[in-house]
Amino acid sequence: MTTPANYTAASIQVLEGLEAVRRRPGMYVGGTDQKALHHLVYEVVDNSIDEALAGVCDHIEVTIHEDSSVTVEDNGRGIPVDIHPEKHISALQVVMTVLHAGGKFGGGGYKVSGGLHGVGVSAVNALSEWCEVEVTIKGQVYFQRYERGIPQEPVTALRKAKEGLHGTRTTFKYDPTIFKESPEFRFDTLITRFREMAFVTRGVTINFMDERANREMTFYFEGGIRSFVRYLNRNRETLHNVMFVEKQVETIGIEAAVQYTDAFTESVYSFANTINTVDGGTHMTGLRSAITRVVNDYARKSSLLKDSDPNFTGDDTREGMTAIVSIKHPDPQFESQTKVKLMNPEVQTYVTQVVGEAFSTFLEENPQAARAIVQKCLTSSRARDAARKARDLVIRKSALESLTLPGKLADCSERDSSKTELYIVEGDSAGGSAKQGRDRHFQAILPLRGKILNTERARLDKILGNNEVKALISALGMGIGDNMDVAGLRYGRVIIMTDADVDGSHIRTLLLTFFFRYMPTLIDGGHLYIAQPPLYRLEHRKQARYLYSDTEKDAALASMGKDGEKATLQRYKGLGEMNPVQLWETTMNPENRTLLLVTVEDAAEADRTFDMLMGDEVAPRKKFITTHAKKVRNLDI
Repeated sequence: MTTPANYTAASIQVLEGLEAVRRRPGMYVGGTDQKALHHLVYEVVDNSIDEALAGVCDHIEVTIHEDSSVTVEDNGRGIPVDIHPEKHISALQVVMTVLHAGGKFGGGGYKVSGGLHGVGVSAVNALSEWCEVEVTIKGQVYFQRYERGIPQEPVTALRKAKEGLHGTRTTFKYDPTIFKESPEFRFDTLITRFREMAFVTRGVTINFMDERANREMTFYFEGGIRSFVRYLNRNRETLHNVMFVEKQVETIGIEAAVQYTDAFTESVYSFANTINTVDGGTHMTGLRSAITRVVNDYARKSSLLKDSDPNFTGDDTREGMTAIVSIKHPDPQFESQTKVKLMNPEVQTYVTQVVGEAFSTFLEENPQAARAIVQKCLTSSRARDAARKARDLVIRKSALESLTLPGKLADCSERDSSKTELYIVEGDSAGGSAKQGRDRHFQAILPLRGKILNTERARLDKILGNNEVKALISALGMGIGDNMDVAGLRYGRVIIMTDADVDGSHIRTLLLTFFFRYMPTLIDGGHLYIAQPPLYRLEHRKQARYLYSDTEKDAALASMGKDGEKATLQRYKGLGEMNPVQLWETTMNPENRTLLLVTVEDAAEADRTFDMLMGDEVAPRKKFITTHAKKVRNLDI
């Protein structure tokens, strides 16, 4: 191996100040896409939430302006502006321009704090085309402007403040040279995050205004996570009132809220210092183990479980449970920089103790609710046993048939899963066109007959008895339930391809419900896609083009003027109306097609939406339909 001759001290590059953030944005905010763009907002709002956690802020205003700049304003203490003893510049400038600077490291300014990546608002400043900060403190309003992280002037006093006013107002415009795809802020994504923040930070008002579309929303929850559980369960039949506990153990604040419903899945969410730890951690483990232990103890003591019966498993005791655990820790330890999993070992012990005591007392004081919960667990246990037998039967049958794949599957010749695709299509007509039009080397086709089972209203044992679901599980090769392993997935891309009509939309929703509930790793791993077939074929002067939306169609016809009257427009209601060549050209050819990647940005909101659309309760679904009826497009008559 040769060594470069010119590798000297001069080769070592030192990135001064915030240049490191601009050079490697992925290390600080997770990338330069839309998700990273939203992280910029969260980072600034987290600073205001930290003020609320310190008990010195109860109102936060977030505004997206028409030019996509964002203002976050709070009535907290205000960032200090006096001269920093070591840096010899204003503390405000230090906070805005120095990584890992702030009042959260020494333990004096904040007992607990969130902050997305521990790099503070300085990372936001570094990735902004410009940023302006106004601080109201000690009767004065101070101001400083930055461009791409560089101060344009010293911190200056603008004017006297009105008596009693204090707080920080930060306005930034993301840098388009960093976020080159010019992603847009999504109102719905942001309100989901702000709703969560308001739930877990009791008593704080978050007002969010989007001037681009003139939309506004305000969140305030006096009930905190109790209100959060009620919100998640508002479309479900509940078995009892919310069990809530709040306790301080040494320096750690612990809150938990639990309520059982008639659902077949669990909805459990965890927070550490208001940050949604989507991968759970020690606080989630503590909550789950406490619930399982207490339910088993109560069932034994009340003779609801016989001596010959085995204990309930964690899966049995969590079916239908909606729970939130939120902890406030002065020194949280996370698995990675993105703070998705809490690692503090002592938290598990404390949460198990606090939740265990509270839930045990709750069951003792509410025998009717306790019996309903145990009965739910018994039913779950029996159904899980039936599902296990059904799954074993499917596995044994596959082994006897030498692991044969479903007869309706048209497989591909490629065996490297990173290169293969499975198209799930509806019906034999579309399946025939797709089989003829595909590239047999790497594209497989699985036609489904009719609509699959609504998995929101069925347990796994019943689901495994459905032939279409069995064919789907067998084709994917990753199993289901306890023995599911994404390493066995036979196709790197799983693509739902349904007709552009009401039935097609329904089948797509049924499939998405199944994958969300029973194969979430498929979505989390970025393997699930939705195909986008064209809606129209426009032919003019023997030239044909495909149009994928009404907007595209209207623009195409408008561009032709009067000549557009001579054009022939065909509306595709089904994939079967396209011949194999057309289907390949428009929907299956990797060079031309458009695929939508299925992601879950917020599991709690997705959980509630699937429950509302696909669950047993009719009233919430009826309300949703009547509310959004005027927005419907492409409704078949």
